[in-house]
Amino acid sequence: MKDFFPAALEFFIFVPGLLIAYLPVKQHLKIHPRILLPLTAGLALFLCLAGGGLCYFLSVRAVWIFFPTALAAGLFYVCTLTISPWKSASVFLAVCGVFSCLGNAANAIDILLSPAPARFSLSLGAALFYNLICWAAVFLVWYPTAHATKSLLEEDIFAQTWYVFWILPILFIGFNLFFYSFPIFLTQKILIQMYLAISLSLYLLLLLFYMLFYLIAANLIRNAKLHQENQFLSMQQARYDSLCAAIAETRESRHDMRHHFHVLQGLAANHEWDNLTDYLAKASEQIPDAGLNLCENTATDAIACHYRMLYQKHKIPCSFALDLPRQLPVPETDLCLTLSNLLENALEASLRTAPEKRRIRVQAYLHFDRMVLLTVENAFDGVISEKNNVFISSKRKGGGIGIQSVRHIAERNGGYSRFLYGNGIFCANVMLRREK
Repeated sequence: MKDFFPAALEFFIFVPGLLIAYLPVKQHLKIHPRILLPLTAGLALFLCLAGGGLCYFLSVRAVWIFFPTALAAGLFYVCTLTISPWKSASVFLAVCGVFSCLGNAANAIDILLSPAPARFSLSLGAALFYNLICWAAVFLVWYPTAHATKSLLEEDIFAQTWYVFWILPILFIGFNLFFYSFPIFLTQKILIQMYLAISLSLYLLLLLFYMLFYLIAANLIRNAKLHQENQFLSMQQARYDSLCAAIAETRESRHDMRHHFHVLQGLAANHEWDNLTDYLAKASEQIPDAGLNLCENTATDAIACHYRMLYQKHKIPCSFALDLPRQLPVPETDLCLTLSNLLENALEASLRTAPEKRRIRVQAYLHFDRMVLLTVENAFDGVISEKNNVFISSKRKGGGIGIQSVRHIAERNGGYSRFLYGNGIFCANVMLRREK
């Protein structure tokens, strides 16, 4: 049984692996940590004993048992998270890629220490070294994982980048598997030393690629946020220009009002009632629309007025009932992003709908002074595609980013989002809660 313990110890690296994988996603757990912790510990212990037992009794090299055990751990990891499977699977593969590089380094140490290594697993010393460097890697990347990776997972602006991130760790796992599978060629000490250097170099190169990916993604997200801020500023500028024009028009109307009264007084004195009626009708048409503000909150009002002007431009009947104060209990940026995404989707759906069926209704109000309830309802023609509770975009392949962003914003602070459709009506209900 002495060969069983090194084999089981080699699978013990799932403990630090799952630990570092859960670190950036601790805010997205489906179950409470008090329940998840014993479940994860039990799974890691089972994989450790089962993997070591299979290697020992079947005399199969540990690297081949790692595939089904890693698949089981990965499925467990993905199923316990609320974030996108692409994101969670990419995080898990990233950890596997790093640990595979360290496994090659442990294999090189094993060959150096033991010219006749075990048939199916690392020696006891090499297995201990493998676990030691894996735990060292966990503490090395603890801070960037808990902060940098967490910030990327929180953003849905470039969600499609996670669709290709998995390629990088898969390539490194393939390279490491190739080197690990042919230790028979490492018969000279110089080759073994080169093998160790290559393993450590791949490890550092993979960390470098991860860092570059983070810098590129962070820069793209920052530019996207600046673009959104510029878009909001342009909306506010357009709203300001329309207000200035309305104020100027009102001043002109007030200036002309006394002249109208003189004319009306003359017509009334001469009992010219028909002319008086016609003159009143023409004068009333020149009075500007008094509906300048939709709500007291400036940013929300700018966005709502911007889209109302777009709806009126495309002759889409719309109604806005926004009962929101100047100071909101929720982050203003969250409400603005949610509202703009829903109003943009309503505009695009209306443009694809027959003109006689178009209509949009928007309602928002406070509930118990600590949450905002938002409803956007619009008519639509055609078919809405939904797969695994994800709406398929009509403009590109994959899920609609706007609705995904709304869901993420709503759930971030314990709110909710619900999307209903039927009989030609699409209705979005969103609740935003105050930050805890």
